[in-house]
Amino acid sequence: MEERLQLGCGNDVLAGWVNHDLAALPGVDVVHDLDSYPWPFEDDRFSEIRMYHVLEHLTEPVRAIEEIHRIARGGATVQIRVPYWNSTDWASDPTHRTAFSEYSFDFFDPSKRHGRERPYYSSARFTIRSQTFWTKPAAVYLPVRNEAGRKLLSALARHFCGVIWVVEFDLVALK
Repeated sequence: MEERLQLGCGNDVLAGWVNHDLAALPGVDVVHDLDSYPWPFEDDRFSEIRMYHVLEHLTEPVRAIEEIHRIARGGATVQIRVPYWNSTDWASDPTHRTAFSEYSFDFFDPSKRHGRERPYYSSARFTIRSQTFWTKPAAVYLPVRNEAGRKLLSALARHFCGVIWVVEFDLVALK
């Protein structure tokens, strides 16, 4: 049976998923503090894991990524969204602890330079299947998935704040 896990669901409970949150909100299946290890899930359990706007709040993000790897099946898809390091979304929330860029997950991908040069950072391994940058030119977020658009936004974001607001990583667990 394929099981899917949403970590830090808040009020966005998904039907057919195991919904987790820190708070016992309506529809939450598992209440647990993700800064407390190990997480209450079996090894190799989930075929899909979603974590939107949670990782930046955790004390030990590398350890959290290792827990995601532990509970993911080989070949599982993992989607993680975090605020971009120089966006207003990152800077405005005093509970954010870690900043992320488009290169942050390269350390977990053995095909990337950082993953090859520093494999000792973590034993968790993922393939980065894709990235999406979310920009906010007006009142709504807009996804930018194509490579040329992401390269342009990445170059602009190095010099100007608020170009990229959120970066999403679509990963595949390697076991």
